[in-house]
Amino acid sequence: MINQDKTLQFMQIAMKYLPEAKDQLDQAGVELSMELIQPFMDLFTKVMQEAYELGRADALAKNE
Repeated sequence: MINQDKTLQFMQIAMKYLPEAKDQLDQAGVELSMELIQPFMDLFTKVMQEAYELGRADALAKNE
């Protein structure tokens, strides 16, 4: 299960870069709305959780 605190942190990171992503999508002619972005935010959260777990496992392995 995804840790809710981490999920919130991941979403804060995503929101930090959202204006930049929106600018790039606008330049490409892709309209961005909150309805369209939700599936991508869910995917981003899954990617960040997996990356976090990978880094955590690596850190634990180094401490053994």
